[in-house]
Amino acid sequence: MTTDIFGLGDALAAREERGAGDGWHRAQHQAQNLYDNVLMMPRQELTHGLPPACAPIVVPGSEDGTNESAMNLFKTVRPNIVQSIRAYRVAELAHAAAALDQHFLYANCANCQSKAEILDTIATEFLFPKHFGKNFDALSDCLTDMIHKSGPQPGFVIVLEGLPIAQKFDKEAREVLLDVFRDAAEFWSERKVQFRVFYSFA
Repeated sequence: MTTDIFGLGDALAAREERGAGDGWHRAQHQAQNLYDNVLMMPRQELTHGLPPACAPIVVPGSEDGTNESAMNLFKTVRPNIVQSIRAYRVAELAHAAAALDQHFLYANCANCQSKAEILDTIATEFLFPKHFGKNFDALSDCLTDMIHKSGPQPGFVIVLEGLPIAQKFDKEAREVLLDVFRDAAEFWSERKVQFRVFYSFA
């Protein structure tokens, strides 16, 4: 089932779209819900050989250098890492993910004030299953085992924008959240799947 995009709302699209070119539109229109196939399958089938949870994102024109541009963008970024977004632009990362046929996931957490709000935002924007438990263990499962059991994956580019420090979500909680994504990066590294996470602070 094709979705609008993994959590990229109208405001972000308007902000980034002008300088992004066709790659942004391709990411926008070709993002897939990772969890559709998982939820539709009987539980006992999840441990057997299954088709991929997502069809690859086909990027027309990648033969004319699009793929090479994406490779260049990630040339200095290890394939399995959680790091500050720094000078990268969200639209460029979306374009690169599309060019490499990888899943692109985005969540803007700038308006969140608590762990519950952040997990709810991530769950909504990443299109997690409705039964998502909204705790760090459930987040870990959704980022690792649940997707892995649904079949081979092409790789992931994830952006967490505006992670706050608030009374109900302090610096320690923020580090725990990032540790969940670091553990997921290690999980996918062991399975030879690229998993890059970029974050910024509010």
